[in-house]
Amino acid sequence: MSLLKRFIAHINDQHLFQKKDHLLLAVSGGIDSVVLCELCHQAGFLFEIVHCNFQLRGEESERDEKFVLSLGEKYHSNIFIKKFDTNEYVRQNNISVQVAARELRYTWFVELLTEWSIINPSECRWLLTAHHANDNIETLLMNFFKGTGIAGLHSILPRQGKLIRPLLFATKDEILEFARENDLSFVEDSSNLTDKYTRNYFRHQLIPSVQKVFPQVEGNLLNNIERFREIEILYQQSVRLHKQKLLEEKGNEIHIPVLKLLKTEPLKTIVYEIIKDFGFTAHQTDDVVHLLKSETGKYITSATHKVFKNRNWIIIAPVNTLEANHILINEKDKVTDFELGELRIKKYDLISEKIQTPNNTAMLDADNITFPLLLRKWKQGDYFYPLGIKNPSTGRLGKKKLSKFFIDQKLSLTEKEKIWVIESHKKIIWVIGHRIDDRFKITTKTQNVLEIDLC
Repeated sequence: MSLLKRFIAHINDQHLFQKKDHLLLAVSGGIDSVVLCELCHQAGFLFEIVHCNFQLRGEESERDEKFVLSLGEKYHSNIFIKKFDTNEYVRQNNISVQVAARELRYTWFVELLTEWSIINPSECRWLLTAHHANDNIETLLMNFFKGTGIAGLHSILPRQGKLIRPLLFATKDEILEFARENDLSFVEDSSNLTDKYTRNYFRHQLIPSVQKVFPQVEGNLLNNIERFREIEILYQQSVRLHKQKLLEEKGNEIHIPVLKLLKTEPLKTIVYEIIKDFGFTAHQTDDVVHLLKSETGKYITSATHKVFKNRNWIIIAPVNTLEANHILINEKDKVTDFELGELRIKKYDLISEKIQTPNNTAMLDADNITFPLLLRKWKQGDYFYPLGIKNPSTGRLGKKKLSKFFIDQKLSLTEKEKIWVIESHKKIIWVIGHRIDDRFKITTKTQNVLEIDLC
């Protein structure tokens, strides 16, 4: 069966869209998106073209834009083009170029679809991308090695909301053959030839190496993707049943009986599926499991929630409903406002281990610090290991309660009432404006510095 017939059959079998629907085709100018245009044209679908110019490759980016404009003329299609200052977006958000391009691209796609739905609420419009079977294999392997869990093993889905990938059934070789048969012109993205990007390394190095041992690896992995999708359906059904039995909603809190949760199998998997919806990571799963057998009052935080033990219950509550004067600082937060002013946080490589800082600046060993940080007022019982203070009898770091430290510093009652501290993983790292904890100081082994300034 020809690629065109399989394309039409795949759309019909998967109920991806109908002939009367309005289609937006995301077109870069590369061979995959050019073939998608031609298939939609030969199948009789009406479509418009959208193109992102990320302005990352100089003249090559402008060449791609001009080529896509020529495709609009060829297919008599409207064209939407958006230029992005990608490098500036990378700088502002401190993310990789790949992540920036993805965020910019899909944010714009959503805007286009939303605008259409407002103007034409009774009509369907879909955005199509040219992801194919080989993209799916690469995504599967990258997700597997990153450890995204079973949800990542279904790889790229044929439909997510208004986004459709109708070429996932076709391999790259089939797309190349169709382009040759139809004498299609396209442009080459020079960045696809380098192994600088993770996907290209998998494409050019890893998969070809595996094929030398398992020649049928691509077909086997595509079959596995289908199996994984079905397994995920069964998995999610089971997770939902466990949640129904375990979770009790009380206002904006979730209450879970400890004894019932401890009897649940597999415990770690169920715990992760519960906490991940509240901003907790897979790495925090073991901490929550340990919390089940800890004493009352122990807790773990995410950027938005806190999990704590209260007698025979585990309670998940939003941070903004917890104790007053508690502020969570996430790793991406550069400025945090609070009662004493604002905290400004930055991270950089160590230049010199001999750094003199004023009281309003803390310079810490970033590799010893775990986010999110907890900014709060001090309370009775708090202690830390003040920088430079050792026990005279043992020579070890001197543990000191904050109340005693304040007496030594000759702070008045009014001054003590204004003291705030910052915690990392339940350890005070800085008594703001006074002293850092010796355990987090910069040493000869420090490679990365976390600087916190009170302004």
